[in-house]
Amino acid sequence: MSVSAAVVCSHLSFSWPDETPVFRELSCTVPVGRTGLVAPNGSGKSTLLKLIAGELAPAAGSVSVTGTLGYLPQSLPLAGGLTVAEVLGVADVIRALDAVESGDVAEEHFAAIGDDWDIEERTRAQLDRLGLGALGLDRPLRTLSGGQIVSLGLAAQLLRRPDVLLLDEPTNNLDTEARHKLYDVLDDFSGALLLVSHDRALLDRMDRVAELGRGELRLYGGNFTAYEEAVRAEQEVAEKNVRNAEQELKREKRELQQARERAERRASNAARNLKSAGLPRIFAGNMKRGAQESAGRAGQMHASRVGEAQARLDEAGRALREEQRLILDLPDTQVPAGRNLFLGEGMQVRLGEREVFAPGGVDLSVRGPERIALTGGNGAGKTTLLRLLTGELAPGSGEIRRGEGRIAYLSQRLDLLDEERTVAENFAAFAPRRPQAERMNLLARFLFRGTRAHLPVGVLSGGERLRATLACVLCAEPAPQLLLLDEPTNNLDLAGAGQLESALNAYRGAFLVVSHDERFLAEIGVERWLRLAEGTLTEAGGPGR
Repeated sequence: MSVSAAVVCSHLSFSWPDETPVFRELSCTVPVGRTGLVAPNGSGKSTLLKLIAGELAPAAGSVSVTGTLGYLPQSLPLAGGLTVAEVLGVADVIRALDAVESGDVAEEHFAAIGDDWDIEERTRAQLDRLGLGALGLDRPLRTLSGGQIVSLGLAAQLLRRPDVLLLDEPTNNLDTEARHKLYDVLDDFSGALLLVSHDRALLDRMDRVAELGRGELRLYGGNFTAYEEAVRAEQEVAEKNVRNAEQELKREKRELQQARERAERRASNAARNLKSAGLPRIFAGNMKRGAQESAGRAGQMHASRVGEAQARLDEAGRALREEQRLILDLPDTQVPAGRNLFLGEGMQVRLGEREVFAPGGVDLSVRGPERIALTGGNGAGKTTLLRLLTGELAPGSGEIRRGEGRIAYLSQRLDLLDEERTVAENFAAFAPRRPQAERMNLLARFLFRGTRAHLPVGVLSGGERLRATLACVLCAEPAPQLLLLDEPTNNLDLAGAGQLESALNAYRGAFLVVSHDERFLAEIGVERWLRLAEGTLTEAGGPGR
């Protein structure tokens, strides 16, 4: 494609139907190459992609896209009855090819085929690259896993040979193998790629990072690691500037106070001197007014300097980024080493007509305070295994023994809390014996301060909902000794993923986490790896092994 292929947004303004503004006069350019778009949840990343794709119309401003555009949204609105060929957009062409091959030379068949005589070969090659080579083109969508559907949606866009490609969280629901195939495919893409992702391994393959915030889109050259280093350096400079501005403001205030005290002493001394000198009243009054005016001018000068110093401090403060780290101490979650928390032998579950695990079932033991990662392909039965541990599912055969400690389960849906109640009310339900002041202090440590603690759970963003759930679970009475998490980083922004890492590193019990995010698993100190494949649970030496 030509170098000119890019996206240009000019003075974009957009608000939701309730008039909540998302963008005001946003202007930006997306160049050729791979660009990762980052910002906190709720900042408008997905909205910006929809505006560029034409899925939403701006209230003002314009979007210009050079070349063909492909767009993969975060949620694919696909009907389960569609076939693979229909999702890929090649069904009509393939039917026309079949008709011509069978001897039907009607004009409409040639019109449908156009230049796509090699469409089946190109389709097969694209599916192979994304690990979908075994899919039949007539296979119904409802028989595919969530990860396969995402990969299929990407294949559909790539078959269009786009010049500009927009991807919204493309690694959600992908297992490790599918993620690495997607990485390779995007490495080879030569157009203008703009993607939203919380997958740091994917963001580290970008040419640049675009940060959306404060009404602008800032471009940072280099990958996500380079972006983090640049932001850290900016923050250090901003903090130094704030410290200097604070010292300057203190100095100017001190000098203002000293100037006022000197003026008061001079006025007092002058009054005594005038009285003792016996000068005429008019002359004495003129001298007094002159002293007062001189003191007033000095005071105004120092007051002006204080105002200027305050303005510089305010400006320096605006450059600071809001602190989003969780600093936690969770001593109540301590679990003695070696304590048996769960033991399952020969566990088997039947879902419909299918047995999930291999004949003989699976065995699993968990002791405190182990940190375990459960990996495996999409559809392998990882979520089913977690539901067995919690007791939500009963095994059709096998034996299960649970320890005395409480087991807490955070599902992918994060549906543990009452959506109608506030964060504080939910927290009180989980920890009723804690004094209210202690509960509010703990919520503040999870970044729910002031009015944020009194918001209904139903209005929270994904990251806020996760923090609220973690607060309720980790500070519950009694605290959980075994924590189960199912793809906890899905739909989290990067700040939210970092907060989750902080919480799990403060947690002192055992956990078993299902995740395909290798960097996240490394950050939380996983020490035992399990892999579920073809119905068999085995010990693995590390990620992807």
